[in-house]
Amino acid sequence: MTNPVNYTVPGLKTDTAAEVITLLQDRLHALNDLALTLKHVHWNVVGPQFIAVHTMLDPQVEGVREMVDDVAERIATLGGSPKGTPGVLVAERSWDDYSVGRADAIAHLAALDLVYTGVIEDHRTAIDKTEEPDPVTQDLLVTQAGQLEQYQWFVRAHLENADGSLRSAGAVTETQAADSV
Repeated sequence: MTNPVNYTVPGLKTDTAAEVITLLQDRLHALNDLALTLKHVHWNVVGPQFIAVHTMLDPQVEGVREMVDDVAERIATLGGSPKGTPGVLVAERSWDDYSVGRADAIAHLAALDLVYTGVIEDHRTAIDKTEEPDPVTQDLLVTQAGQLEQYQWFVRAHLENADGSLRSAGAVTETQAADSV
């Protein structure tokens, strides 16, 4: 249930703020899910690249957790009430849980690459949708997208062949990606 927006920031109408809040709530769910997925990978990665991947993921988790906080605080600033409980996340998300358990580091990274692609694509859609009504929210999302793209680059560096292609290219599911490397 969406709470009505009774006030918002100066220069923004409450109905417009409500639309931006809805968009941000989806980003909040995606980022919370990403933070949990990154920790899941961190705990379940094995193999020769274990330590490199294990230690690479902690700063990403912390960075994504900061993004979560920034999005939740933007929702509140706009007059909304951020929903950050696990039950709401599961009920409102449009994607399935991460599907890879204990696995080789490179297999996890191939699956994680697809996760990042989905989050970044949706962030870019949100960027487009906030350009006109709320450039402050758009700026927040642009900054986050840039950081998410860098995190994906770190992941992809482990998957890249000498010719620049990705070992998991063409995979459309996490399981396919993990099995392709």
